[in-house]
Amino acid sequence: MRYWLCKKRGIKNEDSYYKYPLPLGETLGGPLFFEHYSFMGINPNGLSDTYANYQTQTKNHTLINYEYSKDNPKNYFGYSDSVWGLTASDIKGGYTASSPTNDQGFIAPTAAISSIPYTPNESMAALHFYYYVLGDKLFKEYGFVDAFSLDVMKNNGAWFANSHLAIDQGPIIVMIENYRTKLIWDLFMSAPEVKTGLKKLGFSGPGL
Repeated sequence: MRYWLCKKRGIKNEDSYYKYPLPLGETLGGPLFFEHYSFMGINPNGLSDTYANYQTQTKNHTLINYEYSKDNPKNYFGYSDSVWGLTASDIKGGYTASSPTNDQGFIAPTAAISSIPYTPNESMAALHFYYYVLGDKLFKEYGFVDAFSLDVMKNNGAWFANSHLAIDQGPIIVMIENYRTKLIWDLFMSAPEVKTGLKKLGFSGPGL
């Protein structure tokens, strides 16, 4: 699959955005879930293969997404260094895979928070804003709602989803723990089957 993506579909990127080189992916990196679902168990730090250094990939993709939100080229009200993160989520009237090239003005809390191993300061600033400033508009019984928009002109008032999607809640929990203790990374990467599989696929890195 990795070979097909890189060779057959031209997923190698190697351009730079906001001064950050991006080894793989679409223009401006695409949705941030690429760096969450792929690396909840596999530790990207020090991991590399023919196509990329995955520590560089995960960090720079996240920083590009962060810088895009700060730059806010579509002038959505509310985007800032504390309100950022574009990924797949519910939006008003539907669902979409938000990204810098598909930015409809909706921020998903999972995007910034699940990126905390890669961008701890930027992610923590977003987490503080979401919890302490937006408060119970955003944080409910089951955690953060799936997405929101502070653009009152776009939505006739600020909009907050009423949904909690497990596929977005899960990475928040796992990646916070990977940031704190590396627990899930260490457990997954210690499995002999994982080590064997990664080596057979041409990966190299610590402990392989």
